[in-house]
Amino acid sequence: MNSKENLIETMSDLIWERGYAATSPREVRERSGVGQGSMYYHFPSKRDLGIAAIRHNCETLLPASLEILNGPGDPLDRLTRYLSRDSEPLRGCKVGRLTQDPEVVADPGMLAPIGTSFETIHHSLVAVIEEAIRMGELPADVDAGRIAHLMTATIQGGYVLAIAAQDLGPFNEARRGALDLLDAVSRATTHKTSDGTGRPDTQLDGTRRPDDQKE
Repeated sequence: MNSKENLIETMSDLIWERGYAATSPREVRERSGVGQGSMYYHFPSKRDLGIAAIRHNCETLLPASLEILNGPGDPLDRLTRYLSRDSEPLRGCKVGRLTQDPEVVADPGMLAPIGTSFETIHHSLVAVIEEAIRMGELPADVDAGRIAHLMTATIQGGYVLAIAAQDLGPFNEARRGALDLLDAVSRATTHKTSDGTGRPDTQLDGTRRPDDQKE
């Protein structure tokens, strides 16, 4: 890793831990071990380094989510895997947490990559939900955009609740609640299945439905 990459990685970690406003160039230099001259050669200002770090955080967050959402497989299964993916709730979202930083919110240049990341995730969520509707797995009158916003709000709100409680429980329960709602809606939607029951014979978590729940 060269000095420029080192500075970006260090700034990325620091703004995730304490936010942009609370991070000083001196702290970046001390943790990275990069000298002042080299730092200002690559990044003339804290803002320049901040924008690079925010973009880095967005670029490292997106691929894993998009790989699930844009990949092959049943759409409801992809939504389940997206909502169930590994995370670090007590540290907060690497991108979403920055929207609580007053200096980031006040700077369009720093806020733009964050907004673009959420917009990209939203479009992918909408596409998967619409695919589930076309396949008859969700009702035709479901608003894909609203459901997509609900999923994002559930995850981001779960981070906040977990941090406030210093407990993983609220984050995990919020995600399970979203999955329960999705499962309830999908159960109410009858469609052709391999066993002829008129609805899926497995739940969203991949487990087979109990016999007494089948039609």
